[in-house]
Amino acid sequence: MKTLVLEHPRMLSEKRFNDIANTPLWSCLMGGYAASMLESKGFDTGFMDAAGKRWDFHRAEKEILDLDPGLLCVNAVYFWEHTPRLFDLFTRLRSKGFSGHINLFGFFPTLVFREILATAKEVDSIAVGEFEHTLAELAAALEKTGPPTHIPGLALNSALTPNAFQLRPPEKDPGIFPVPLRPSLDGTVSILGSRGCYNHCSFCPVPSFYNQGPLWRGRSPEAIAREMQALVDKGARDFYFADPNFIGPGKRGKERMLKLMDLIKPMKITFGMETRPSDLDDEILHHLMEAGFTSLLMGIESGSEQILGKINKSSGPSQGARAIELCRRHGIEPEVGFLMFVQDATLKDLRNNIDFLMANDLLDRLERTANLLCHCQIVLKGTGAYTEFERDGRLVKSGMFGFEGEVTFVDKGVKWMSTLVVAACHTILRSMGDPGSPVYFAKAETRVSRQANDYLADLFFRLLDRAERGKIDEDINASGTRIDQEIRAILDI
Repeated sequence: MKTLVLEHPRMLSEKRFNDIANTPLWSCLMGGYAASMLESKGFDTGFMDAAGKRWDFHRAEKEILDLDPGLLCVNAVYFWEHTPRLFDLFTRLRSKGFSGHINLFGFFPTLVFREILATAKEVDSIAVGEFEHTLAELAAALEKTGPPTHIPGLALNSALTPNAFQLRPPEKDPGIFPVPLRPSLDGTVSILGSRGCYNHCSFCPVPSFYNQGPLWRGRSPEAIAREMQALVDKGARDFYFADPNFIGPGKRGKERMLKLMDLIKPMKITFGMETRPSDLDDEILHHLMEAGFTSLLMGIESGSEQILGKINKSSGPSQGARAIELCRRHGIEPEVGFLMFVQDATLKDLRNNIDFLMANDLLDRLERTANLLCHCQIVLKGTGAYTEFERDGRLVKSGMFGFEGEVTFVDKGVKWMSTLVVAACHTILRSMGDPGSPVYFAKAETRVSRQANDYLADLFFRLLDRAERGKIDEDINASGTRIDQEIRAILDI
């Protein structure tokens, strides 16, 4: 039986074009892990990276029909308003005679598996949660005995009835999984050193994906180093750890990370990672820098103690400020994950946010400023926030299968500001993607980019001052038009 793993085509969202919250970063490796697992079990496995090759859905459809696999496993990634295109693909495949078993895996189908099975009849099964063992057992069942039954973690149509579905607990040792297949080593190579996260931030789907199981499990430093060395031998030189939390918890997490740095230091590579502010100290940063550390995304999320408590961040603004200063002292300029507009925020919280960004010199360049000032809390199915807002009657389901939640703001001034500031930042960010623009992201900083940067920061302060004085415009469209004209005058467009 031919088995095919598909990374399906993606399409950019008009509304969410600069949001990266549709799926955790390590989704980019899921297709490779699935294909590698199936291949290691002796199945005739193909890996079709239609996303990496930038194929459209018609090209992917043709290739699938030509290969005609008995099992099609799809890393189904939610891509905002275009997600129905993926399910249209399944409908077209069936209409053209495709009879293979269609299975979905990944974050999105895990978190709405019952909704998908109740609606999308073209889909035969969903691997819920950690998928490697489930897919291998599914392939074996299809090859030997026909339609699968009673495979832990595999949801069939029967899962819609009570007690008909058995969860599969996460693998305690992620090191047992074979390293992922990679169609290309061009550019920065993603790698996974651990799975899960030891925190439970309310906006994050990771805890629900792992069935609230052991939320952080690290691979051994030796296994990670072996994978990296094999990739270096093939020409890779720059890596990015896609772990939700790279370092890991406590003393053992630190010791593991230090050992890994000692192992990869001789490779003479560069790498980046993501972690929490509380995980960093002088010793860790010293070892990171010696091993080739060049980029960091640090999830600070807010300058307000109140908001950090509401989103269950388990850290405060002072820890974030300390970590920023620590990184800079060691020669690394951190990028910061930040939620400027949260549905439970007050104007005081916005004031704390902007004061934090200014105090820590984070509004110093246009690309960063435009992103930090415009990010809103996105509420997705399976997160603690989605459950809480739905329980409180503040959530309206949107997106395919109700995967997104539109949530009312508690403060009309915050809502007003979010509408105007986000629109202004998006205008700038779109212009930064235009090679003919004076603020194109690949160009060196110019007078125009500095002027645009200062305008966004000043706009935020002006609007916040007005909101605090209760001077909110009734005609928000007129305000938006005026702001858009001011930005276009700066950019001369």
